[in-house]
Amino acid sequence: MPRSAVVIGASGGIGGALLAAIEDEGGFEAVHGFARSWQGDRHLDLTDEASIAAAAAHVATGPAPELVVVATGLLHEAGRGPEKALKELDAEWLARTYAVNAIGPALVAKHFLPLLPRAGTPVFAALSARVGSIADNRLGGWHGYRASKAALNMLVRNAAIEAKRANDRSIVVALHPGTVDTALSRPFQGNVAPGALFDAERAALQLLDVIEDLKPVDSGKLFAWDGTEIPF
Repeated sequence: MPRSAVVIGASGGIGGALLAAIEDEGGFEAVHGFARSWQGDRHLDLTDEASIAAAAAHVATGPAPELVVVATGLLHEAGRGPEKALKELDAEWLARTYAVNAIGPALVAKHFLPLLPRAGTPVFAALSARVGSIADNRLGGWHGYRASKAALNMLVRNAAIEAKRANDRSIVVALHPGTVDTALSRPFQGNVAPGALFDAERAALQLLDVIEDLKPVDSGKLFAWDGTEIPF
């Protein structure tokens, strides 16, 4: 049967590399890329549910998507960045962080999960982060980013449970891409260990390898770029 794939956040470093890699590998009749900065049928703003619904409606006119990847994230913007201490917390910035890192992907799941086929093993994956793991948190800080990614992980777990009611072989996961040389990580690359900074093309291929190896039992979990499970 004809198949399609979807990449949301396709104008970003990882998202663009994922879109290119999926197109290069073939196997899909259609590959849809969406981004906030794009116009027309390819526009999708995570903070605008109407645009998410419109994108889903556009995809629904073609083959059912067997792969949906939400390749988005917000760590810093317009001079604001991750907080090092509680005294730096700001309600407006926290709300913005949650809107992009947790609420937006949840709304994507709301509109795109119903499009997944009810047979086979379709995959819905959202980029999360190791620092969003509560169990793995040893350093503290980065309050808004950590907490919003932890919220995303919970929403992924909930979505995985609900998706199985429609197709018990569906897979809904969160993925940690590692530290990737993109605009998101660039201000914070000084402490990255040698060999631990990936270019976007390598990161995309690593993530697709992880996705390819997923099984239905893996649904609702968080996996790193090397396929290891990260505890929530």
